[in-house]
Amino acid sequence: MMRSICLNADLGELPGAEGRALDAAILNVVTRCNVACGGHAGNVVSMRETVQRAADRGVRIGAHPSYPDKENFGRVSLKLAPGDLATSLDNQIAELLRIAAEEGATVAHLKPHGALYNDAARDTELSRLIVQAACRAGIREILGPPNSALEAASHDADLVFVPEGFADRTYEADGALTPRTIPGAVVADEEAVKTAALQMALTGKVKARSGEVLNLGINTICLHSDTPGAVEHAAHLRKALEAAGIRVKS
Repeated sequence: MMRSICLNADLGELPGAEGRALDAAILNVVTRCNVACGGHAGNVVSMRETVQRAADRGVRIGAHPSYPDKENFGRVSLKLAPGDLATSLDNQIAELLRIAAEEGATVAHLKPHGALYNDAARDTELSRLIVQAACRAGIREILGPPNSALEAASHDADLVFVPEGFADRTYEADGALTPRTIPGAVVADEEAVKTAALQMALTGKVKARSGEVLNLGINTICLHSDTPGAVEHAAHLRKALEAAGIRVKS
């Protein structure tokens, strides 16, 4: 049986024409995209252009909400009242749903961004809040960290959970991503990224910094679009996966 893997990317995060051009190039490689919907980045223009291009290429579209914090790009944990955060998430998702409907497209999944993603990996109540926002929006699929509180909350709500891996990040022994504050947390070497991606696609496993091999059951790999050479690296990675007999699909 042929192995398969989904490739996803967080898009609509960089401003202006350069950002839209980068997104368009990445959409030629991935099978899912997570569209920033105003919490940490993104606006009506970037959302609409990303939705249009994704729909044209048959790429599955997802909402990528975050803590409402553009100043810190959604990478700082915020202590918000649950009701306030729920309202913000609802508004972010609703804006993307409105644009997608106008373009005749469907929002298939939700993936939280940045600090919200990391916090939801550990926080049961926060995970439930995110899942409830997805349910209110009629979104039935969640992308997120494997073996996490978010995965448990998704299953409790009878949603489809897609375990995600990062080939350009290192992992701790407990399966968590290495904090970006630790040197080496982000992997820049293309060969190392390719090796990690092939291992994820073939086995669903990752190698932690400690040397342990962790079985995380990864079904989708995130390709970051905001790093130098991102488009070229993404294209090379897809070619390497296909050369290894791995089918890239959503």
